[in-house]
Amino acid sequence: MIKAGIIGGAGYTAGELVRILTYHPDVELDFVFSTSRPGTPVAGVHQDLIGEIDLLFSGEINTEVDVVFLCLGHGNSIKFLAENTFSANTKIVDLSTDYRMDGNHDFVYGLPEFKKDAIKKANFIANPGCFATAISLAILPLAKAKKVEGEWHVNAVTGATGAGVSLSATTHFTWRDNNFSAYKSFEHQHLNEIGQSLQWLQPELDMTVNFIPNRGNFSRGIHATAYTKFAGSLEEAKAIYEEQYKDAAFTFVTEENIHLKQVVNTNKCLLKLEKFGDKLLITSVIDNLLKGASGQAVQNMNLMFGLPETSGLHLKASYF
Repeated sequence: MIKAGIIGGAGYTAGELVRILTYHPDVELDFVFSTSRPGTPVAGVHQDLIGEIDLLFSGEINTEVDVVFLCLGHGNSIKFLAENTFSANTKIVDLSTDYRMDGNHDFVYGLPEFKKDAIKKANFIANPGCFATAISLAILPLAKAKKVEGEWHVNAVTGATGAGVSLSATTHFTWRDNNFSAYKSFEHQHLNEIGQSLQWLQPELDMTVNFIPNRGNFSRGIHATAYTKFAGSLEEAKAIYEEQYKDAAFTFVTEENIHLKQVVNTNKCLLKLEKFGDKLLITSVIDNLLKGASGQAVQNMNLMFGLPETSGLHLKASYF
């Protein structure tokens, strides 16, 4: 069995990791580390796990585990790893932004649909962001095929859990309920990793991604629409995407209209392509906490340890 640990155990992504790893056939959850809650029941915080798990939050770290997931705030993973050393055999999956950009580190960007071979050989994974996952899976196949002709226009809506578990003025029920707003227009932090991926695949073209993120009045899920100029036919575009994702474990191109209830509580990404004049429109839906975070982290772990990519991730959407 693979011994796993979680650092930063009280947030939404940690809760989803605990849920997945508890029932993963090849994993034993060794500890969930929390500086604020040591000795208290994990199920006291993640209350969907009442009756499922007896584990207590730990105030100590087992540095000999086989894999550790870092569920820390952005900027804190670098600090944590500078202060804590794991065994040479411990693999690390970081869910923050700290190692997603190329730099002086050994982390591999963990988007399995485009980096599977590198992930299989990696010891350290930088798990992609939630918006970055939904948008990248929508636009990268065209870049890989060298078919992007100009700038991208993207509009995406995320649920309240995308802001994290800590309360803020824009996550209170009275603010979110019956409300809708844009934020960080053209400046969202995930644009950096999206742009980096585009440059990996079509470096000869300086592509602009015009991204408007929105807050939705629902708990979880991301619905993204992306369009760009495309000279080919809809059939040509579909062929590109179907070829790219023919062996993907969780990403599917469909002819049906898509919506969030098809993917929430799963590790899936659903894509639909449409053509309007000279514009190609791609709609992408994911669960921001699973394919956009914890589910993809486990998918990456599976690849690193040579397990079936879908292990522990056979999850059903709450469709109705």
